Amino acid sequence: MAEYRVNEAGIAHARHLIDARQYVLRSEWGRVQPSAEDENAYLARHTWDEYSAWYLGLTDGANDGTKARYAFVYGDFRRLHRMGIIACHYRAAEWGHKEIELAAHDLLQRLDATRAEPGDRRRR
Repeated sequence: MAEYRVNEAGIAHARHLIDARQYVLRSEWGRVQPSAEDENAYLARHTWDEYSAWYLGLTDGANDGTKARYAFVYGDFRRLHRMGIIACHYRAAEWGHKEIELAAHDLLQRLDATRAEPGDRRRR
């Protein structure tokens, strides 16, 4: 089984998206999660650093600048998805990747605290 460590750039980007309210609260993650084709299209227009910011995990032993290096995607390359964070949390917990699990949990708590602020009634 692959081993992962937390991608600090991904965590920072997710926090930024939450603080900027660039998120989707309700989505069908299986339908909006980026496909290999979506990843390739994004990489055709963006750097590897920009691409890596959409992932909570780094695969140990995989080379930088390869898609294999990045794991636990949480957004659609435009906005963070609450269901993407939940999927990361669930998968990490299921496979025993505690650091990724805790990072996803912290992001979910941050998102839920942000959306619970008075006046934030958006349902996307």
